[in-house]
Amino acid sequence: MAERLSGGDAAPDFTLPDSEGREVSLGDFRGRKVVVYFYPAASTPGCTKEACDFRDNIASLQGAGYDVVGISPDPLPKLVKFAEKESLNFPLLSDADHAVAEAYGAWGEKKNYGKTYEGLIRSTFVVDPDGKLALAQYNVRATGHVAKLRRDLGLDT
Repeated sequence: MAERLSGGDAAPDFTLPDSEGREVSLGDFRGRKVVVYFYPAASTPGCTKEACDFRDNIASLQGAGYDVVGISPDPLPKLVKFAEKESLNFPLLSDADHAVAEAYGAWGEKKNYGKTYEGLIRSTFVVDPDGKLALAQYNVRATGHVAKLRRDLGLDT
């Protein structure tokens, strides 16, 4: 399991395909603040709730200077369907080999119903304009996470 990151660490760079067929790099956001969130699987109840919360709050987040990017190990066709079905208004990136999740410490041992397995740990990172982590949160809850993130960022809810 990769080491977990903390505020002040350099954000690992990445280039991944998005649901619209473009390559998106962390470097594309240099000079801006970006929320990078990792979620386990598109179109599952928790991930849908979290994505829709970001969708519903995107205008206020962008108004406060934050872009949003969601990353999962899902293949691109699944991300395309998810983005279209839920009218998502931010990029969804495919990290099929979970290398980026590993670099962020968001891939590791999980337990569910008494079974232990390797998987994506729901996590959120805020990258500052210089490419450093302003915030690193692991094992976040899908429901209510965006409201908590807004409070942590000092934004009005």
